[in-house]
Amino acid sequence: MASNPVREWTGLQHFPVATQTALHNLLGKLRAEKVDNLTVLVLGKGGVGKSSTVNSMFGERMAVISTIQSETMRPIICSRSRAGFTLNIIDTPGLIEGGWINDQALEIIRRFLLNRTIDVVLYVDRLDGYRVDNLDKQVMKAIGQSFGPQIWRITLLVLTHAQLSPPDGVTYLEYVEKRSAALQTAIRQVSGFQKAVSQVVLVENSGRCNTNAGGEKILPDGKVWLPHLFESIVEVATGENQSLVIDKKLIEGPNANQRGKIWIPLLLVTQFFLVVRPILKAIQKDIQLEKQNRPGWEIRAEQYAKSASARRARKKFMADEEY
Repeated sequence: MASNPVREWTGLQHFPVATQTALHNLLGKLRAEKVDNLTVLVLGKGGVGKSSTVNSMFGERMAVISTIQSETMRPIICSRSRAGFTLNIIDTPGLIEGGWINDQALEIIRRFLLNRTIDVVLYVDRLDGYRVDNLDKQVMKAIGQSFGPQIWRITLLVLTHAQLSPPDGVTYLEYVEKRSAALQTAIRQVSGFQKAVSQVVLVENSGRCNTNAGGEKILPDGKVWLPHLFESIVEVATGENQSLVIDKKLIEGPNANQRGKIWIPLLLVTQFFLVVRPILKAIQKDIQLEKQNRPGWEIRAEQYAKSASARRARKKFMADEEY
């Protein structure tokens, strides 16, 4: 069955003129790199603003938002096309359920992504969090185990609820730096990559977000956040790290029947020289010792039996000749 055609990215026209100009320039950069299709995967806990960020990026309502439960109960792919370029953003359910890792959600996400190529990952969390706890680290670890630690090489750390007032005595930039560093350190610890998630992007999806004279949403540090988010995505997509291909091997792991077969011949040879050969030598040695230590009467009886057998053979031969 033919897939539905991708709709035109009409939401782009709803952005302020300066934002539209910036995004068109980024699309031009992608075309120069011969990139006409980009797939972005959004991951994180529930309630951190994943779906709201997806809607903000498209400039229209693409994903369902709920304050009661996870943004979406299953992965959904949102696609829009503009000037020959297609943007695909995959929104996913929250990875926490009842204070534990939602293994079912992870499995659904993995199956949904089978045979897809992910160019950029947005790991979304809130800026107004005050610490990185063990549950955060479990989520990060679960992502690496599900998709391989290399996923963190193409990941941006996106912090929502960025229009906040920091605690007394701390500047906005100091608070952002401290929160970002704590999350980045945790990700590097669980991934083992020192260069994992090197970029942090701040996001404010609320309609109460401050704007500049051109109507663009700005953060307390004066940065226009939406073009900066897209710029960071393009930078990762056109960078040195390869896109992540979600194939059957990655989802199901290596075939257990094939695992280790290459070592079987070596194991057999090793077994022969270390186990079988010494046993054979020991048996032969025991046989020789047994022959050497036999009593005299047994040796004489054996010799007599051999002589008698030889005499019978000669008699039979002579009888045959006479006949």
